[in-house]
Amino acid sequence: MNTLRILRDLLRYNAEFAIGLFLVLIVAAIALCSFFSPYPPMDVYVVPPDVPPSWEHPLGTTSRGQDVFWQLTFAIRNTLLFGIVVAFLSRIISLAVGLISGYKGGWVDRILMSINDTFVVVPLFPILVLFYFIMRDQMTWAMLAIITALLGWAYDARLIRSVAMSLRTREFTRQAVFSGMSTGKIVLQEHLPFVLPIVFSTTMNNINWSIGIEVTLSVLGFTDINTPTIGGMIYWANQHTALVSGIWWWVTFPVLLVIMLFIGLFLLAISMNEYIDPRSRLSRLGGQA
Repeated sequence: MNTLRILRDLLRYNAEFAIGLFLVLIVAAIALCSFFSPYPPMDVYVVPPDVPPSWEHPLGTTSRGQDVFWQLTFAIRNTLLFGIVVAFLSRIISLAVGLISGYKGGWVDRILMSINDTFVVVPLFPILVLFYFIMRDQMTWAMLAIITALLGWAYDARLIRSVAMSLRTREFTRQAVFSGMSTGKIVLQEHLPFVLPIVFSTTMNNINWSIGIEVTLSVLGFTDINTPTIGGMIYWANQHTALVSGIWWWVTFPVLLVIMLFIGLFLLAISMNEYIDPRSRLSRLGGQA
């Protein structure tokens, strides 16, 4: 019920949230269309190549003989799923590190934060490229998602830790300790509900970040280019010199769709950040901050 009430308040008082949710739902609907595609995603030359947008092919066709719209449905589905998988796995790591570090303090906090800060300062993109060259034949879509998740949790773990440190000093935490609750129960039952809004906000940002990583690596050919993704579509368009040949629709529509997704997720993140801040929420509702 609380979730429904929060969603209702956001839709009613926050235009950014409504617009962001609308854009993300459009992208999700296009991704769902992939399940009704008449063409297998890996097949080529199933339609006439290089046909501009028309009634028969609304977004045109590629030089590889693929319908851009249906190829785009598979691409955005895989790209969006990549971002969700990375965000989910990295949230688990950041929650475990942030909550335990913030609650335990002492040497546990120092060790975990030392590891955390190491991941903060290391350059992630060169490491991902290095993984590609080491695991060239094994670098599948799933493997890249796991590696990206293992590298993308540090900033959010530090944010969650700061909240957990304040919760540790609250009266209800002392009562939980005196009543004999274990560390695991205190962290999961008492502290986790307080950081869930932050987790939601950082999830949106993490999805955007991981999709940016995937698109960049795919455009450069540092991933499994045979799996349809937004970056993969741009990669093949570049390989066939689509823009030079005037096949603008092959590049334009994937770029527009991923921009729509970025904007939608960004608006959801900032609207949730504003909702978390009581002063901003009260100001939007017309009260005094």
